[in-house]
Amino acid sequence: MADSLSDTLKKLKITAVDRTEDSLEGCLDCLLQALAQNNTETSEKIQASGILQLFASLLTPQSSCKAKVANIIAEVAKNEFMRIPCVDAGLISPLVQLLNSKDQEVLLQTGRALGNICYDSQSSKEQFASTNIAEELVKLFKKQIEHDKREMIFEVLAPLAENDAIKLQLVEAGLVECLLEIVQQKVDSDKEDDITELKTGSDLMVLLLLGDESMQKLFEGGKGSVFQRVLSWIPSNNHQLQLAGALAIANFARNDGNCIHMVDNGIVEKLMDLLDRHVEDGNVTVQHAALSALRNLAIPVINKAKMLSAGVTEAVLKFLKSEMPPVQFKLLGTLRMLIDAQAEAAEQLGKNVKLVERLVEWCEAKDHAGVMGESNRLLSALIRHSKSKDVIKTIVQSGGIKHLVTMATSEHVIMQNEALVALALIAALELGTAEKDLESAKLVQILHRLLADERSAPEIKYNSMVLICALMGSESLHKEVQDLAFLDVVSKLRSHENKSVAQQASLTEQRLTVES
Repeated sequence: MADSLSDTLKKLKITAVDRTEDSLEGCLDCLLQALAQNNTETSEKIQASGILQLFASLLTPQSSCKAKVANIIAEVAKNEFMRIPCVDAGLISPLVQLLNSKDQEVLLQTGRALGNICYDSQSSKEQFASTNIAEELVKLFKKQIEHDKREMIFEVLAPLAENDAIKLQLVEAGLVECLLEIVQQKVDSDKEDDITELKTGSDLMVLLLLGDESMQKLFEGGKGSVFQRVLSWIPSNNHQLQLAGALAIANFARNDGNCIHMVDNGIVEKLMDLLDRHVEDGNVTVQHAALSALRNLAIPVINKAKMLSAGVTEAVLKFLKSEMPPVQFKLLGTLRMLIDAQAEAAEQLGKNVKLVERLVEWCEAKDHAGVMGESNRLLSALIRHSKSKDVIKTIVQSGGIKHLVTMATSEHVIMQNEALVALALIAALELGTAEKDLESAKLVQILHRLLADERSAPEIKYNSMVLICALMGSESLHKEVQDLAFLDVVSKLRSHENKSVAQQASLTEQRLTVES
């Protein structure tokens, strides 16, 4: 096999130059056979033989073997190591030109070849960005009426559209207008092909909005016709369009200016209506997308109060009974964004026993780290932003303390810190109520470990010492602190390079000495 493959490659070099059609076809068939038997090894030999460079000349519209050559390229490009060599051999341009072919087989193999070359390969996508492929594909797309050909172009467009530069080129070449037209044509159809095309078209539209430049270009300060059209998808009765509409809004909501504009122009009410339609036998992907959009919109400070008074928390809480982790995750994130520095809202939510009990339950969702992390963060946020004794009592009664103590040992400094600040507030405001839980969660031992560990961040050391001082008000916790020889650890920190840590160490040392 190996010998005949080498012969084939040699023969192909000669025939490709003098174009003896029959022997050329025979050589190409041999290559396809070899690729079918052992793709990787054959691809390596093709690359070593330098034959790729010759393929460009066999991909001209006049060539009778262009479909086979495109098929070989598609097979070879299944290997990641072959994608850049295909680009370097100048195959992109002739392949793009073949997308104008009337021949179904040529179109199929060309689409496969282009799709495989740019699949999952950042560098080949960058190479594509310097060709006119975006323009060619959009031109070709506008011409196509047949479903199969459009699907094939979609398959090339989707991986290309993951590159930000190409996203912008596709937007500038007018792809969005084509996609909006497809959506309009297919929205009321129940034919399978039309439903597929509606899904592919609206998904691609959302993908184009993932690039910052392409997204801003289409937003046009909220005046853009594209933005307006996407808004009209949200109240539609088509689940696919509702989904694409909500995802598009979540993508437009990636900077504060856009978020503020959208909230001022009533987008929140539209999203809440959409959520309402999906409470009972809801579509999980639509719920997830609408919650994502609300979470992003709640990031700018100026939007929080507006969204709270529009009733977003009530709308979101209807999904507390959801058993779907992606929905739980977004629900938690949305609430956490909404109560940030909003004391009244944090207090109201923190006294909601149903919510707090559900959070404590989710803090144990070992299979879903995201849900677990967000539940912990929301528990801590309810205390930090409300600074309310009632909220602390609710969390203690629901068994939430042990989770906050565990959170103080998280591998993420930001979460450790949020936990320590919440625990310090608990110790300052309701130490009596929480004392037993703090003891059984071994808080004092954990603080000793955090202070003794050289890798602990300065803010972790600082907040751990603040917490130690606050715990002295409890007889049993005070005794634990004394038993663990905290003085040694703390006095070492007096010479810490961080001024705040050093100062807090002096204060803590005085406190420990006086109270010993």
